[in-house]
Amino acid sequence: MRVIDTISYDSFPKQSGFVGKRVEVCYNFDTTKVHYGTIVRADIEYPFRTIIKLDNGNYILDVECQYCFSYGGETT
Repeated sequence: MRVIDTISYDSFPKQSGFVGKRVEVCYNFDTTKVHYGTIVRADIEYPFRTIIKLDNGNYILDVECQYCFSYGGETT
């Protein structure tokens, strides 16, 4: 376990303006099957994590998939 200076009881890494944005997520570059989701964390300082909440309730890290901003087509 390690200490991350930007995370403590009362502080958290600064977030980018991408938080709350809708995205399309695919896996292994297969764009024929996509999930839709929302970015819930997008650090602009260490540890630089991006987390996406998929519409099916699962959460995924940006390093586990490919994603792009959604411009329509999703069902809400």
